[in-house]
Amino acid sequence: MKKKRPSIKDIATKLNVSVTTVSFVINGKAKEKRISDELIKRVQEYIKEINYKPNQLAQSLRTGKSKIIVFMVEDISNYFFAKLARIIEDIAYEKGYKVLFCSNDNKDEKSVELINLFKDKQVDGFIIIPSSGIRSTIKDLIEENIPVVLFDRYFTDLETNYVIIDNEDAAFKATEHLIKNGFKNIAFITTDVEQTQMLARLNGYINGVTNHDLKENLLKIPYNRKSSARKSIIKDFLESNPDLDSIFFATNYLTQDGLSVIKENFPDSINELGLITFDDNTLYEICTPSISAVAQPLNEIGQNLMDLMLKLLQDPQGKLPINKIVLKAQLQTRMSTLAKKGLILPKRSAIDPKLT
Repeated sequence: MKKKRPSIKDIATKLNVSVTTVSFVINGKAKEKRISDELIKRVQEYIKEINYKPNQLAQSLRTGKSKIIVFMVEDISNYFFAKLARIIEDIAYEKGYKVLFCSNDNKDEKSVELINLFKDKQVDGFIIIPSSGIRSTIKDLIEENIPVVLFDRYFTDLETNYVIIDNEDAAFKATEHLIKNGFKNIAFITTDVEQTQMLARLNGYINGVTNHDLKENLLKIPYNRKSSARKSIIKDFLESNPDLDSIFFATNYLTQDGLSVIKENFPDSINELGLITFDDNTLYEICTPSISAVAQPLNEIGQNLMDLMLKLLQDPQGKLPINKIVLKAQLQTRMSTLAKKGLILPKRSAIDPKLT
């Protein structure tokens, strides 16, 4: 027979104190209610002895708060999202919150299903990387005064709290870096989506080559293609454009596909092509050659997301103004974008390995 889970009432009866007293001790309010240290210790020791765990569902129904936040991304296994998830989890835990992580695979139907599921479970708030077709669902959350913060992308015609990167500026500077180091026939490989962050990266690249009267070399790959299909498309593109001297990949998974294609099919080009990626990865530091990258400030992103979420959680009337936070990325220059041979540049210190 299954053992009955002890209740607050059982604890109160056993210790011959009121249910209210036990509740105050469990919820950390005993001091402000002027309960004696001796009684607090007696309740705490008994709770520990019987391994009492509060009924989270009952608590959430009573208080309207679950102390749970949802963090929804495209793919939680992606290196960038996984690193960010850990930062958010640590900050949330310090503040007494737990985080539920989930992937929407950039699919609207899955996004809506997950949001409705967690809303029914009375989670306290959502940090969401939205798929393109869930504007109305996000709008509903806002109108229901459920804290929601968007990240990475947003809806231009919807007033929402968000934290993003200045993607256009970052892509422009990365393109300028290639041009400064002598690369003139630069390809930009991206996904064929209408997401704000990807469009901004594309605009940054276009502005960079246009400013120097260079030709655009653009490859847009459908988002829902598997890695093998993406590699095939990249291979065909490179074979059709033999004069390319550099490639700017718009995401880290496209970079991984592209490196695989180059090493397998064009091994002699790996040390000649200028290569740069949006989103850094520790693997890019140890590749041969090491790969230059636009690095998003993960710790700053996580802190801003949680600071904003915690403020919203403490604003039950929804009176806080909308916050739109735009952060700067940093260009990490490595061996893959060394100045082309024959280009005369200022000498670098033998001690300082930082590239131009």
